[in-house]
Amino acid sequence: MSEIILEVQNLKKYYQQGTLFQKKESVKAVDDVSFVLHRKETLAIVGESGCGKSTTVKSLIRLTEPTSGKVILHGEDFTSLKGKELREARKKLKIIFQDPYSSLN
Repeated sequence: MSEIILEVQNLKKYYQQGTLFQKKESVKAVDDVSFVLHRKETLAIVGESGCGKSTTVKSLIRLTEPTSGKVILHGEDFTSLKGKELREARKKLKIIFQDPYSSLN
């Protein structure tokens, strides 16, 4: 088996829904996603509108913080990186969003 480049373990992203005076409820945008990506593999995340594709990717690269789970990039715990270490680690990733032109801004 080839080298593991990216490993995602039990990734979850929940949002709190409700107003200031209402009881807050959790909305599960991403619930328990796990996968392994080996060297020379390509991964596509596809699905219906609103199923959590963009939220999954944004949580992977920490444009939005995941509720829980672990992302391991090249053997390093990506979920624990901060500041300069996080910015440097992001340079190893190539993400193509649904609208590739908006990712250039």
